[in-house]
Amino acid sequence: MNEDMIKGKWKQMTGKIQAKWGKLTNDDLDVAEGNTEYLIGKVQERYGIARDEAEKQVRDFSDGTGY
Repeated sequence: MNEDMIKGKWKQMTGKIQAKWGKLTNDDLDVAEGNTEYLIGKVQERYGIARDEAEKQVRDFSDGTGY
């Protein structure tokens, strides 16, 4: 799923995003508003993981393999 598709379906995806990454707040998701770079940064920050791991998780999620 590309960035434009993520932005277009952002409201629908927020529930699934919070189910996967429960440490993200509603405010985090409101600010992200489909911006995958911001989402990657927040996943990295909240879970204390390396950036490349956060990128992989978000990429897998957006591709449908990380649900």
